[in-house]
Amino acid sequence: MESDIGPMRFFDILNARHLVSDGIAFLGQHAARRPAMALTMFMAGGLALLGAGAAAGTALTRDHLQARAAEASMSRDQAQRELDALAARVGELQAQANRLNALGERLTRMGELKGGEFDFERPPGVGGGMGDVQSLPRTELDNSIAALERQFAASGEQLSVIERLLGEQRLAANALPLRAPIRDSYVTSGFGMRVDPLLGGGQFHKGIDFEADVGDPVLAVADGVVSFAGERAGYGGTVEVDHGNGITTRYAHNSRLVRRVGELVRAGDEIAKAGSTGRSTGPHVHLEVWQDGRVIDPRRFLSQRG
Repeated sequence: MESDIGPMRFFDILNARHLVSDGIAFLGQHAARRPAMALTMFMAGGLALLGAGAAAGTALTRDHLQARAAEASMSRDQAQRELDALAARVGELQAQANRLNALGERLTRMGELKGGEFDFERPPGVGGGMGDVQSLPRTELDNSIAALERQFAASGEQLSVIERLLGEQRLAANALPLRAPIRDSYVTSGFGMRVDPLLGGGQFHKGIDFEADVGDPVLAVADGVVSFAGERAGYGGTVEVDHGNGITTRYAHNSRLVRRVGELVRAGDEIAKAGSTGRSTGPHVHLEVWQDGRVIDPRRFLSQRG
């Protein structure tokens, strides 16, 4: 059986023990006859043995320290690898958090939400009572990070669903004639029965008139597709836009048309220049709204504006 210091050194120590025994026996034989010589030999032998023991002890200590240093180096390497793995996971979580913050800010704008609850630039306040703080075991830290990853994934899916719903609602709202056909104007003639401005007498007015100057931009009141662009009897230069769901808008008395049939327009896009063509007493914009083939009061939609 080998010892921790190796087979060669073990046998060296055994030989040293035999050497000491033989030396003591030799000194015993000569001590009576030559005590001074025996004492000198004994001291010299002791010093030699002490020197050999010190050298062996130094070698053992050096080997032990080298082994401990190697173990410490391996421990540091292992700890660094674990830190690198944690840093990678934290980086992934940071990327997910940035994505969720960006999505949350976009939803806040889409939903026109206000208040500190939806301020994604400011971290929420946290706190707790007094108590001892304990070291967090590695397994518990891994479990916490894994739970956070699952929570981020679930939150991202929920926010994406909300974004789609808000997007669909916005598309639906943009397809409704909720806006005025000209900026910074007012209604000069309402919907329904009125006195005919040219002939007098009663007449049913199919739309509402907005004050305008010749050349003012006439704007689409909702998203849609141009279904007519040309002259209509009594209306002069006319543009009609189909918004889907059976809703169509008509813009009349324009001095110039800037859109053609089949073009896609968004709410607020310019479709014509205001004028006084057709049966008109002066520059203005005439707006009509048709739903499922029936003309309706445009104010039913305009009143829904936020």
